[in-house]
Amino acid sequence: MRYFTVLLLILLMSPLAAYESAFPKTEVDVLEIKELPPCRVIVTRSAKPYYERVDNLFRPLFNYIKDNKIAMTVPVEAEIDPGAMYFYLGAEAGKRELPQTEEVKIEDFPNRTVASIGIRGKYSEENFHKARLKLETWLAEQTKYKATGPARAIYWNGPFTLPAFKRGEIHIPVREVR
Repeated sequence: MRYFTVLLLILLMSPLAAYESAFPKTEVDVLEIKELPPCRVIVTRSAKPYYERVDNLFRPLFNYIKDNKIAMTVPVEAEIDPGAMYFYLGAEAGKRELPQTEEVKIEDFPNRTVASIGIRGKYSEENFHKARLKLETWLAEQTKYKATGPARAIYWNGPFTLPAFKRGEIHIPVREVR
């Protein structure tokens, strides 16, 4: 049984190691301010909230990267209301000319500064709001930074990862107060 558990862990964790990361993770339960590098993303949007449309947002992005032979990257970023899902383009795909479609657009993000909290568990609306509240409370105590926009979800693992192994973050864009 012990060998089966170790094999299962290796199988669950190994696919993540193969993906290019857009930026380093915030560790679970850590609250921090961090800089995100400039990047290129593909995005699909919905007028409905993210958690009502997550499958309908994922499918066009997945089909787009498959059709354009783009390697998967991590994390996936989500705007909550209205819903949007972003896939980061890796170094190779980020330099290519790629077509936009009715459903999938290409955007460039500049350097961004965010307040971040690392989370573990199911990617749900309830867990998002719980972590967002904790991050907002912490950010309100920081005198050096001020929020400049709504919170976003950052998800590091795919849908087939067991909830106990799923890692994520909540980001709130911030600016330094002078």
